[in-house]
Amino acid sequence: MDILKIGNREFKSRLMVGTGKYPSNEIMVKVLEESGAEVITVAVRRVNLDRSKESLLDYIDLKKYTLLPNTAACYTAQDAIRTAKLGREALGTELVKLEVIGDEKTLFPDNEALLEAAKVLVKEGFIVLPYTNDDPIMAKKLEDIGCAAIMPLAAPIGSGLGIRNPYNIRIIRETIKVPVIVDAGVGTASDAAIAMELGCDGLLMNTGIAGAKDPVNMAKAMKLAVEAGRLAYISGRIPKKLYATASSPIEGII
Repeated sequence: MDILKIGNREFKSRLMVGTGKYPSNEIMVKVLEESGAEVITVAVRRVNLDRSKESLLDYIDLKKYTLLPNTAACYTAQDAIRTAKLGREALGTELVKLEVIGDEKTLFPDNEALLEAAKVLVKEGFIVLPYTNDDPIMAKKLEDIGCAAIMPLAAPIGSGLGIRNPYNIRIIRETIKVPVIVDAGVGTASDAAIAMELGCDGLLMNTGIAGAKDPVNMAKAMKLAVEAGRLAYISGRIPKKLYATASSPIEGII
């Protein structure tokens, strides 16, 4: 069976889904079901962690899904570390999608601060999945300090631009051994398929599904695209050629 391994966890689905921006919590629940996702992200700073009050978590079957807390909206290493610890305490998981944002307009990560925060969290026993630029050098540094997976952006968060630099994504995949999970910028099913055809191990998306006119159907489309792209990758595509090659054998024809 084609299993995705992250740290000491194993998953059948290679699609991870976020929990923000949906028209309603009821639609979010339907999206999670249609997506087939096993891992879902929650923003620690944007979710009410007090279980005595109504919360997003009330709509999530915690026996069915693995929560991946994220440090969204953190702009310093110290803030991200503090938020990660809060998520671990409140949600009971060592998993963390580590984000340290460097620019408010583009939401590009601050890789220097990201590396600083990742070093601390790895030493404290977290299973760290860092959101980073599509930079092969930084990806290798993050792997070397013990991150369980690398999450390079495809394009700016929420932009829907798709894979802007497939060549860097391929280099990252060839450079590191831990899973590569493309995060941010995926807008439609073809973007998801391309990411998987490049050899990425998985995909995390939120806006591409939540912002669609029909989020539930888009979730299903993304699920199928991830599966198709993964299958195409492991099947091995034909090489690209400048000129035609006959589909039917021509040997032996008189």
